[in-house]
Amino acid sequence: MHGRGEDERLTADEVGAPLGERASLVQFSSAFCAPCRATRRVLGEVAGLVPGVAHIEIDAEARLELVRDLGILRTPTVLVLDADGRVVRRAAGQPRKADVIAALGEAV
Repeated sequence: MHGRGEDERLTADEVGAPLGERASLVQFSSAFCAPCRATRRVLGEVAGLVPGVAHIEIDAEARLELVRDLGILRTPTVLVLDADGRVVRRAAGQPRKADVIAALGEAV
């Protein structure tokens, strides 16, 4: 079980980049993860399509404390954050573009 509780929130300091004005797609990746590259492409495209959405990629191996704190078990894992940094959706594995867009609908 991870340590954040029901109201999981992340700050710009924790993710190492400014959060999006409307939402953020936070991707946990690792160096030799082929699905991570495809996920990076999908999330980058979606962030480019939807104004106010940031795509932030985090190297899971470099941020083990955050990974443990959030209960991230595999890469890629994507967290969808609302404008306040609250985690509204999380998914492990390579997402489909349509699913990412649908998840963003809950955040904005």
